[in-house]
Amino acid sequence: MDGPWPAPAKLNLTLRILGRRPDGYHLLQTLFQFLDRSDELRLTVRGDGLIRLLTPIPGIPAESNLVVRAARCLQTATSCRLGADLWLLKRLPQGGGLGGGSSDAATTLVALNHLWGTGLSEEQLAVLGLRLGADVPVFVRGQAAWGEGVGERLTPVAVPEPWYLVLVPACRVPTAAVFGHPKLTRNSPSIRIADFLSGDDRNDCHEVVRNLYPPVGRALDWLQGFGKARLTGTGACVFAAFGSRAEAEAVLAELPADLSGFVARGLNRSPLLDRLAVG
Repeated sequence: MDGPWPAPAKLNLTLRILGRRPDGYHLLQTLFQFLDRSDELRLTVRGDGLIRLLTPIPGIPAESNLVVRAARCLQTATSCRLGADLWLLKRLPQGGGLGGGSSDAATTLVALNHLWGTGLSEEQLAVLGLRLGADVPVFVRGQAAWGEGVGERLTPVAVPEPWYLVLVPACRVPTAAVFGHPKLTRNSPSIRIADFLSGDDRNDCHEVVRNLYPPVGRALDWLQGFGKARLTGTGACVFAAFGSRAEAEAVLAELPADLSGFVARGLNRSPLLDRLAVG
C-alpha cells in the first residue's frame, strides 16, 4: 500500500461573482489558500484494471465518488490498463466549502499519475481535473492562487500564512442551491489582486448563505466577537485569522457546546507537492 497522500482543505479568502455564462456557470474572482488539515488517500496498484474504493462514504455510491471518477478519468485519458484499490480517510466536512471532494479528486490524479507512470504533466492533469470540478485544478497545481473564470484561471500568489480558526456549522450547504438563489449578487465589479491585499475581501455568497442556513449565521455571529468572521466559498464553514496558533486555540477553547471547529495553518504550498517530491 502506498501513502498516505494528503488531500488538503482550502479556504476562499474572497469570492466575487461577476456574471454568469450562457451555460449557467458563474464567472468568479477568488483567492484560494490551503490549510494544513487534510483528508488522506492510500492506494494499492492493481494489474487487472479494476478501480475499487474500499472505504465507502454513506449516501454516496462508489461510482459517484470523485476519487473513483478521477481514477477512471485518468485511466481513460491515458489508456492505462492498471487499476487501484483506494482507501480514503475523510477529515474534511462535506458541504463545508473546504473543497474536500475536489481535493480528494486532485490527489487521486496526482498520486495515480505517479504510481501508474502515466506521465501527464501538471498542466495536463489540471485540464483533466477541470472535467471533474472547477476547484480541482488549484489542488492539482498546489499553489495558493488568484482564481478567475469559473475558478480555473489561476495566478499563483504569496499571501500571509496566518493561523485560522475554522468553525463547522451543523449543516451542509449545497453549492447549487446558493448559486441558483435569486437574491445572489451576480454583477460585482472585478478587482485586482492588489485590491484584495488592501482589504477588499468580501464574499458575495455571505448574505444568502447566512439567511438560508441559521447555523451558519450563528457561527458567524459568535466568531465575529473574536475577529473578522468570513464564509469560505459557498459555506457552510466560517473562519477568522489569528496571528499565532496559541491565539486561535484560546478562542477555540471558548467554543460553545453547540459549535464545533478546528485550528489550522494557512499554506501557500500544498502538502501534496511535498508528498509527490518524496515519490
